Amino acid sequence: MTAVDLWLIDTRQPPALAAELWRLLDPEERARAARMPPGARERFTVARGAVRQLVAARLGVRPAEPVWRFGPHGKPEPADAGGLRVSWSASDACAVLALAEGRAVGVDVERLHDPRTAERMAARWFPFEEARFVAEPVDPAERAARFTVLWCRREACVKAYGGRLAQSFGVPVGGPSPVLVADPGGLGAGPSRLCDVPVAGPFRAAVATLGDSPIHVNSRLWEPS
Repeated sequence: MTAVDLWLIDTRQPPALAAELWRLLDPEERARAARMPPGARERFTVARGAVRQLVAARLGVRPAEPVWRFGPHGKPEPADAGGLRVSWSASDACAVLALAEGRAVGVDVERLHDPRTAERMAARWFPFEEARFVAEPVDPAERAARFTVLWCRREACVKAYGGRLAQSFGVPVGGPSPVLVADPGGLGAGPSRLCDVPVAGPFRAAVATLGDSPIHVNSRLWEPS
C-alpha cells in the first residue's frame, strides 16, 4: 500500500500573508500571477506559496529553492526530488497538494459545475454509462456533484500518467471509490488507482496513483506559517 499525503489549502488568506508568500515564488510564477485580476492573483499566490512551503519541508530545503521541471504535457515535478512525486490543483478558494514517495501521483479539485452544463459535457465526453449516470432524473445538485466527481477522477488520472485530458475521455472511471483503472487506453501503460477525497464546501476532489496496489490517503489542512 502506498501512502499519499494530501494537503487541503484554503487560498482565502489576508493580503499580508499573500504578500509574504509572493516572495517565495519564482519569476515565472510571479509573471503568471501578475497577469491575473485582483482576487485570483492572491489566491494563486497563496496556492503556489503553500505548495512551495510543503514541498520544501518534505525535501528539507528553503521554500524558494524548489525548481519545477515540466513533462511533455506540462505536468510539474520538483527537480532533484529523489523519489518524491508531486501533483497539485486549485479551483477558486480551494487548492490541494498530493505527495507520494516512489509512485506517480495526480490530484484534482473542482468547484461544482452548473447542472445543465454538466449534463451536456458528460453526454459529449464521458463513456455512455457515466453520461447516463450523470443524466439520471435526480436533483440538479446531485447531477452536478456526480459530474464533478467523475471530472476530478479523470483529471487526477491524466496528471498521474502525465498525459492530455483528451486522452482520458474514453477511459471509464465510474463506480464506487476507490476505483481500479485497469485499461488507461491512450493515457499510458499499466493500471492506476483512483480515490475520491472529501473536501469542504462546494468542491469535489480526487487523487490517482499509477500501479494496481492500494493507496491510503492522509488528508490534512495547511496551516499558514
